[in-house]
Amino acid sequence: MARFHNKLTPELRDFVVRQHVFFVASAAANGRVNLSPKGMDTFRVLDDNRVAYLDLTGSGNETAGHILHDGRLTIMLCSFDEKPLILRLYGRGQVVRPRDPEWPQLIAHFTQLPGQRQIIILHIESLQTSCGFGVPQFTLPLERQTLIEWSEKKGPEGIHKYWTEKNQKTIDGLETKLLDG
Repeated sequence: MARFHNKLTPELRDFVVRQHVFFVASAAANGRVNLSPKGMDTFRVLDDNRVAYLDLTGSGNETAGHILHDGRLTIMLCSFDEKPLILRLYGRGQVVRPRDPEWPQLIAHFTQLPGQRQIIILHIESLQTSCGFGVPQFTLPLERQTLIEWSEKKGPEGIHKYWTEKNQKTIDGLETKLLDG
């Protein structure tokens, strides 16, 4: 049965740190809803009402664009091991980039990775747990290294060029402000 909570409890924090995959959903007032799977040990609990993830270079930059234009953000984590559970975190997003004053304090929570472009913070307004009885069980054989290898091969100049060409606007044409203040 679904239950709402107003903050992350110690048990839910423990659940979060054990997960290998999380899903990020965002939308602006108009256009597509974005839903992205994430992983690679990039998710952190900052406190009982804030979580963050290190956002790596990808084919788009939808979440950042949606946050700038609407702010709503949902993150879902679900258990794929013996004990089923789904956790949805609802709230307002914040984009922090290397040029922002908060960056040094926030990046200290993460292992820095090639291709990192921003940190996405979710200021939790509510959260919901549900059973997860319909989610299959499986084990994680290994983490993929493809994105890291791709970023290393591109190098900092290649990543910057990629951001310029592919990450300045969402697929619906919203500005992401990745490279400009």
